Amino acid sequence: MIYDYTVIGGGIVGLSTAMHLAQLYPHARILMLEKEASPALHQTGRNSGVIHSGIYYKPGSYKARFARTGSSSMVDFCREHDIPHEVCGKVIVATQEKQRQGLDNLFQRGQQNGLPVRKISPQELNEIEPHVRCVAGIHVPTTGITNYRSVSKKYLELFLEQGGQAMFENEVRRITDRGRTHLIETTKGEFETKFLINCAGLHSDRVTRLANKNPGVKIVPFRGEYYELAPSKRHLVKTLIYPVPNPDFPFLGVHFTRMIDGSVHCGPNAVLAFKREGYKKTDFNLRDFWETMSYPGFWRLAGKNFGEGMKEIYRSLSKAAFVHSLQQLIPEVQAEDLLPCEAGVRAQALLDNGKLVDDFLIVRGQNSLHVCNAPSPGATASLEIGRAIVAQISEASTKATAVMV
Repeated sequence: MIYDYTVIGGGIVGLSTAMHLAQLYPHARILMLEKEASPALHQTGRNSGVIHSGIYYKPGSYKARFARTGSSSMVDFCREHDIPHEVCGKVIVATQEKQRQGLDNLFQRGQQNGLPVRKISPQELNEIEPHVRCVAGIHVPTTGITNYRSVSKKYLELFLEQGGQAMFENEVRRITDRGRTHLIETTKGEFETKFLINCAGLHSDRVTRLANKNPGVKIVPFRGEYYELAPSKRHLVKTLIYPVPNPDFPFLGVHFTRMIDGSVHCGPNAVLAFKREGYKKTDFNLRDFWETMSYPGFWRLAGKNFGEGMKEIYRSLSKAAFVHSLQQLIPEVQAEDLLPCEAGVRAQALLDNGKLVDDFLIVRGQNSLHVCNAPSPGATASLEIGRAIVAQISEASTKATAVMV
């Protein structure tokens, strides 16, 4: 059998794409390949479950647009399919006077992105989060929470109901361009397809190269480590509590996230992982490690962020340092209040010049599309990304250029 479309990757973006393909082309033969035994086991299943508003992203960027529309469509999807969710809102707080300018910049960006943000005083903030200490804050009411594993399973269910085919434990090893089709060789067989969509997440750059296309980026894995608040301390957090991000460091900083199951996660930090799926500090893969260490873009990034990077490493090795960061937001938190929690790994696309790709990135090939950067807010925006990919397929079949989606 020759498939009309094949999606590589069973995370939330791949499943959204497969679902939208099946809905738009109900008579097409559509295949989804995933190397694991079940869907959403990596970035999708290990994130914080936040439905992001879009306040952090550059106005006019696809991240900003898709987060804003995606936060609404995700809530609608969860409501339609009875998936637990809550639009609980979040606060972003300045804990020092020197952070006021950064907070003001975020407020202006929120307004530019069309969000109903408002500045709040410490007294107003304490009406929302009584245990937070700050000098000023922003309230973002459209932020929510859900469980993206549950969302992904619903995407898969709808894809299968529409006649799609999903095959698990099929790791892609080789892709051969046959002109009008691609031959995909996996650990369990061969599959021929007219059109290929690569949503392989942490391995997206490798799959792009297997398809004989240069992605122009390298995926560098950053592990985000979390603690969980002890059940007796969950009352300290009512919604989501974020610091003003450091403008000199490309991550949001440790924060408090109330999960949809009622638990509260604290983190993450951001440290280089020595394995693309390296969820433990001791995880190591020689190929993954060497690809990062031999990439000039990584050393340029490390050089620009050396000081902050060393702080992240210290916070990874020292629970006391991690606790100190959390106490900047909620002074009552103590080391004994924090329990071990599973980590996640973020697939971050990095350019040769050391700059992180700051928008969603899709690389077009001949009869193929390769999603090479879809980090946060990728889960929030997954419905919008899936729609955008499907909308581009007919155009992409005749072009071979790299575009931001």
